[in-house]
Amino acid sequence: MAKVKGAVTIDINRCKGCDLCVVACPTDTLLLQPKEVNDRGYHFAFMNHPDSCIGCAQCALVCPDACIEVYRITV
Repeated sequence: MAKVKGAVTIDINRCKGCDLCVVACPTDTLLLQPKEVNDRGYHFAFMNHPDSCIGCAQCALVCPDACIEVYRITV
């Protein structure tokens, strides 16, 4: 059986660092960038542990700014 892995892309310039995606992620893949801010002054979300993403898309569903896209890759 093929294994499904996920890949998340985040538009960091639109992200306002609300932390909803980080809380919704069941595998603790996402984290807010602690040291950098985007051009609007917000700490943005990023994939801290990209290998643990399962492609469930919970992060994209809760994002109020629709700046997250999730892709599923069969390996």
